[in-house]
Amino acid sequence: MKIISIISSARKNGNTERIVRHIEEDFLQVSIEKGLKVEFERIHLANSDIRVCRGCRICFDKGEDLCPLKDMLLNIRDKIGQADGVIFASPVYVEDINGIMKNWIDRMAFNCHRPAFADKTAVIVVTSGVGSSNHALKTMKSALLTWGFNLSAQSKFRTGDFMEDDQIKSCYGNEIKVIANKLFNAIHGGKAEYPSFYSLIVFKVQQKYWQKIKNTQNTFNYSYWENKGWIEKSCCYYIPHNSNSIKVILARIVGSILSIFFV
Repeated sequence: MKIISIISSARKNGNTERIVRHIEEDFLQVSIEKGLKVEFERIHLANSDIRVCRGCRICFDKGEDLCPLKDMLLNIRDKIGQADGVIFASPVYVEDINGIMKNWIDRMAFNCHRPAFADKTAVIVVTSGVGSSNHALKTMKSALLTWGFNLSAQSKFRTGDFMEDDQIKSCYGNEIKVIANKLFNAIHGGKAEYPSFYSLIVFKVQQKYWQKIKNTQNTFNYSYWENKGWIEKSCCYYIPHNSNSIKVILARIVGSILSIFFV
């Protein structure tokens, strides 16, 4: 089992990285108790060569592998694809994720058109000096759900300028343990096979869009959906799943209604 932590803070061993480390430690503990091995890898976006998007649309029109920016983006994408779970962590700057995380999300925007992570489970963590972090959570949640992720937990931590490890454990030890357990249980309970009502709606809205343009254009994105079999009326999600049939039917109805306004 492998867990990838994607951290956007440029502050070495700062509040954001400390919170992530404590989640990893608790995840390791529960894995040991269950007799399972786990491998962790942290990716520091601030130390990674992730350049600013040029807006050339090549990733949309021809595929991300042809992106003219030959940096570390696709390497990170591949690491996520090989992981069982992902921890996304960002500090809050001006009531949102920091620019480093936002730039990375912008560069990964092709996943909004070609969701590739429906079998992956993630948690979201944000840290702030005060309490204005709801918008930061929303920014990351919106992106990850559109990319297909199963989101098992999201949490915000008010840490001030700097919080020592003993303070973190005292203030947030229980919350961190809950996050670690939710991530572990989601991975081993196959939660990705039980998409949320929201995720089912997102799929239906996207599906209606590609069905609508079926006879008007044949783009790289359309071909991706067609090859996956996602355009077929009988398909109701990116991957085989075990969601309640009533929830699926209701989500498809809601998605069809919303598509009238957004597609």
